[in-house]
Amino acid sequence: MSTPGKRAALSPSELTRVGDRSSFVYLERCTVHRESNALTAEDGEGVRHIPSATIGTLLLGPGTRVTHQAMALLGDSGTGVVWVGEHGVRYYSGGRALTRSSALVQAQATAWANQRTRLDVARSMYRMRFPGENVEGKSRRQLLGLEGDRVKECYREHSARTGVSWHGRRFTPGDFDSGDAPNQAVTAAAQCFYGIAQSVVAALGCTPGLGFVHSGHEQSFVLDIADLYRTEVAIPVAFDVVAESDEEVGPRTRRALRDRVHESGLLDRCVADVKRLLLPPGFEPEESDQVGLQTDDGVDVAGGRNYGVVW
Repeated sequence: MSTPGKRAALSPSELTRVGDRSSFVYLERCTVHRESNALTAEDGEGVRHIPSATIGTLLLGPGTRVTHQAMALLGDSGTGVVWVGEHGVRYYSGGRALTRSSALVQAQATAWANQRTRLDVARSMYRMRFPGENVEGKSRRQLLGLEGDRVKECYREHSARTGVSWHGRRFTPGDFDSGDAPNQAVTAAAQCFYGIAQSVVAALGCTPGLGFVHSGHEQSFVLDIADLYRTEVAIPVAFDVVAESDEEVGPRTRRALRDRVHESGLLDRCVADVKRLLLPPGFEPEESDQVGLQTDDGVDVAGGRNYGVVW
């Protein structure tokens, strides 16, 4: 058995960067297997081959079965795997880190642990979401009010732009079909973004539970990151899809959002945004596959050595 500090694995430079990958592939009611170095998805219509190393996240919906060989390939490729509910509207489990450095998760924990820096990061997030807004000195309650007003304004704007009637955000968790077409599209787009954000957060080795806006949920930081692009990407795509047709809104929204994310290079931007929120300007974590040991003076020493007294 290999130790964490000596395992034989692909180096970070050998893995396709998360920013260079397509955003996600959603599968349901099929068997996921491996053929050579490609994934296969087999259902009643045949077999599809999927290049695992170019996928950011594989979303596994209801009715999917995945073999051990397929999971081994996904692990070697550094591909995120997320188990989701029907239409991708619920997150169950998943994760895979492409990084072997703990710099980002340490920076995240340090910023989160202090009330002042936690609010500073939250303000930075609102500044990214609503450019031009003055968020300095605003309390969390004021920031939430700002968000509510801007999101409502975004719905009205894209309803007028596309001609799609909008009667407010109404949906029942776990019951996708209960909403009207615009609400179904918005729900599908939001859940896709949760999968994308979960992929980036996991790939960078951050802790999903330490959120700066959201709190109390194991995916709080994922929700924070997904919301950065809600008014800019998710909501416009949702209204565009419904403007074309109100049939099969869920699958069409997922495909449209996948294409938009890939065409705009949003994954690369998402990675840069997370780093900008958590790290000092210009700092880039050094990738290594080594485990260090902490000392009292704050300087790590190399692991894998015996520091006992030599007799």
